[in-house]
Amino acid sequence: MKIDEGKLNETIVSAVKVMRDGGLILYPTDTVWGIGCDATNAAAVAKVFELKKRSDSKSLVLLASDMDMICRYVKTMPEMAVSLIEVNDRPMTIVYPDAITTSGHGLASECVAEDGSVGIRIPLSDYCRRMVARFGKPVVSTSANISGEPTPKSFAEISDIIRESVDYIVCPELEEESTGISSSVIKVDVDGGIVIIRP
Repeated sequence: MKIDEGKLNETIVSAVKVMRDGGLILYPTDTVWGIGCDATNAAAVAKVFELKKRSDSKSLVLLASDMDMICRYVKTMPEMAVSLIEVNDRPMTIVYPDAITTSGHGLASECVAEDGSVGIRIPLSDYCRRMVARFGKPVVSTSANISGEPTPKSFAEISDIIRESVDYIVCPELEEESTGISSSVIKVDVDGGIVIIRP
């Protein structure tokens, strides 16, 4: 079921407002339903860890609207990463070296792994790209479940605890753009070497 452009824009505006206010959203990505927030807001990111009952030693996947946005938050853009994005036709998260976490204009340190790397995906979902572009900064994208529980493949599978703990739920009709399958994850180093973490 497609939603009209007016309702789509209204949904984007509402989600962006909640994130700018430091709140959490529940939204369908190009893979599975995710819990999202401002990836530069440490307090908002802490709420995500608290809701998921997840150790803050684990990094989070982020969504960016395009390559330009990614370049603003990583110190190095390996050529291999650019090549992978250009030929990609399925959801793919790339783990970049050297995330920028400078206070004021960097990512929240809680989003970044202990080695300084960060996983970022440009979503194939039109809604997600437009929402993140409107927000103007990377958005957290972590599965909508309590840590250790199965990842919900549809809105119907998301627990009441998660639904009742977020500040805004994007209209479920948009889950048509989701595959229900987690993305591949590829780690790229400065020299162009790659490690396939999840095919």
